[in-house]
Amino acid sequence: MMFANVLTEVVRTVGLSAVMRAAGVVVRLLPIPQPTMMVGPGSSARLGQAINDFGHNRVLVVTDPVVSKLGLMAPLLQALKAGGTEFVVFDQITPDAPIALIEKGVAVFQAQACDAIVAFGGGSAIDAAKTIGLAAANHKHPAQLVGYFKGRRAPAPIYAVPTTAGTGSEVTVAAVISDPETNRKLVIADTRIVPRMAALDPTLMVGLPPDITAATGMDALTHAIEAYVGHWGTALTDRLALSAVGMIFESLPVAHVHGHDLAAREKMALASNYAGQAFTRANVGYVHAIAHQLGGLYHTPHGLANAIMLPQVLRFLSPAIQPKLAVLALRAKVGKKTDDEAVLAQKFLNAIDAMNTRLGIPATLDALRDEDVPALARAACREADANYPVPLYMTQAICEAVIRQVLPTQAQPKAVAPKRPVRRIARGSKAAKIAIV
Repeated sequence: MMFANVLTEVVRTVGLSAVMRAAGVVVRLLPIPQPTMMVGPGSSARLGQAINDFGHNRVLVVTDPVVSKLGLMAPLLQALKAGGTEFVVFDQITPDAPIALIEKGVAVFQAQACDAIVAFGGGSAIDAAKTIGLAAANHKHPAQLVGYFKGRRAPAPIYAVPTTAGTGSEVTVAAVISDPETNRKLVIADTRIVPRMAALDPTLMVGLPPDITAATGMDALTHAIEAYVGHWGTALTDRLALSAVGMIFESLPVAHVHGHDLAAREKMALASNYAGQAFTRANVGYVHAIAHQLGGLYHTPHGLANAIMLPQVLRFLSPAIQPKLAVLALRAKVGKKTDDEAVLAQKFLNAIDAMNTRLGIPATLDALRDEDVPALARAACREADANYPVPLYMTQAICEAVIRQVLPTQAQPKAVAPKRPVRRIARGSKAAKIAIV
């Protein structure tokens, strides 16, 4: 029986490797739009001025109640008003944008005869705006768009103003929404939902609480790391990912403690953007696969789930990615060029732990229950197998062991190592398997 299980895993790995190899070639050739970026204090107002020049009749502004109440949109809305562009605000978005709210947004878009959308807020608001636009253009229920390229028509022009430095959704081809009835996160991927223009305005982020700054910042770090260690990376995505890692290690601790430091906030916004560009082509991995399940079942904030799982997954992957961990250590400035590769790799793993501790990220997830682990692991493996060019595949048992390390009631094991020889995965996946976040 044990031999049969091992053989099954070998066959599974070889088969997945072949599929991923084929897809990686296609993904490298897939044209992904790059938004025109406006960066710096006051850029949200400048974006409003630019939108006026496109002559839209009426713009739907998609945001959440907190952003709306804080008045963060005032400069952009004033610019639209001054330029004669009519707008209507839809400010009901909640975390992970449930399907029912998307439907409401579509109804408002259509009833108000809107011909453009401005997404203003965190990743949930931007992802909701993308989905509203695609659903309205194709007259489809949001659930019918889940997957890859499910809409025949492109959405109306989308513009974005992120208010957190984490998701990079202003440059990605994906939108994540949720289905409360099934406790699942749903992913829509289409190159046409990438915003046309975006503004990275650090003045909008100065009031973020430290815990949100920490979680969103670690979300961006996870994007950068998983894009770099996976097998779909290119010279460009590697440069973007490594730049993001260096910027985050430098600026996230500063932004966490000194929230009004505009230089640190702007650098974090850029790092999030770079990481978003990297993973929208190079994709992510097991950290996201597991975090999506935790978010769907327990409603754990995505950035927090990523931060908690990142150290555990990297330790599992470390035998397969030691050279890349060594490079990451140098870019994060936690090691020296004279250090041995293995020493550098360990220094980077230690630095991730230290960063989480410094930011107040817990080592365990209070909501996690042991009886849920098998189902969580099964869903995570299924997501990773079908979508991500991971450097080393997890078995069901190993994935369960990795997740159990963050149970609130048990001591942390030192590490999880593969129980069979390391199997590196060749480059690639299925043509449309791009950037699920």
